[in-house]
Amino acid sequence: MTDDPLAVVRQRLRTFAEAEAQTSPLYAHLAGQAAEDDEVAGLLLAAPLNHARPTLLLAAVHRLLAAAPVHPLSRYYPTMGGFDGVDDRTWPLFRSFVLERADEVRRLCATRFTQTNEVQRSALLYPAVAAVAKRARSPIALLEVGTSAGLLLGLDRYRYEYSFRADKFTAGPAKAALSLSCAVDGDGFTQPPKKLAVGARLGLDQAPVDLADEEQFAWLEACVWPDQLERVRLLHTAAAVQRRDPPELMTGDAVDDLSAAAGRLPGDLPLVVLTSHATTYLERPRREQFVATLTELARQRPLWWVASGPYESGIDLVVPGRDELSYRASGLSTLAVTEWVDGQPRGRVLAQHAHHGKRMTWLG
Repeated sequence: MTDDPLAVVRQRLRTFAEAEAQTSPLYAHLAGQAAEDDEVAGLLLAAPLNHARPTLLLAAVHRLLAAAPVHPLSRYYPTMGGFDGVDDRTWPLFRSFVLERADEVRRLCATRFTQTNEVQRSALLYPAVAAVAKRARSPIALLEVGTSAGLLLGLDRYRYEYSFRADKFTAGPAKAALSLSCAVDGDGFTQPPKKLAVGARLGLDQAPVDLADEEQFAWLEACVWPDQLERVRLLHTAAAVQRRDPPELMTGDAVDDLSAAAGRLPGDLPLVVLTSHATTYLERPRREQFVATLTELARQRPLWWVASGPYESGIDLVVPGRDELSYRASGLSTLAVTEWVDGQPRGRVLAQHAHHGKRMTWLG
């Protein structure tokens, strides 16, 4: 890997455009163009390198455009009322908008984090978390690391519909305000547990989002891709559900404050630690420390780790030797569950899935 930070950022933009943004023609186009433009790509270097991701730059621009919706660039942003498809003016307008506000873009990149934590991913996580709770034969204590606004902490309050071949499976409260669907292929997928009992819940994040704060919620909206209006609708619905009974959110580091966060949850409940793409932002030594901390906590109480994200972002530490699952090889994220037995982690891969949770291939 190159040691040139700008080259790293440009490659991330290129990879995002070619492999990650296939469901967003707008973002695929903008990221691909930015990958070849040092002035625009270089703005991301205001962020620490591990956080200098394409989605951060694009969210910063989305937020600034929301504050200036009459700009002609808004014609390409459905969230701003635009309806034009990508054409030969899209990139020039984007580039001029960004460079005219370069200082503001740098400020947002330096002070904000990408914090979508897409609520649709609950559909991926629910079968794993509910199966763990069934195995534990007890209500669980749920601790989400990298929680953002804590929307995934409410996964027991949502309704789910899974389409698997000719079958349809449902789970969750029948009259839930938020309903999520997920298409499943592969082998061995069965009816998930109908109910999930969460006895306590806590979110840990370096910058938790307060949904009651207008500016913080606006940033959360900006992190949603602007040509995916269904995701915006789901965000607003999930936020309304959460505001009725908000979980406790704790400010802290994913590794250094993990034990303290676990200590705030009742010790008589089995602990399920949940991560959704959060470990992607940790360097490998920090991922190793994260797993080591989980191992220490597992000596004190029954503990499971439910992880969703690129295989090589930490799942490889507990399920080694599965390089075919890597993001580089598959272009997909991985869902895995780890249990500690006799002090040792035993990980199991359940599925691979697209980034935002609409489809998964069951492997478990």
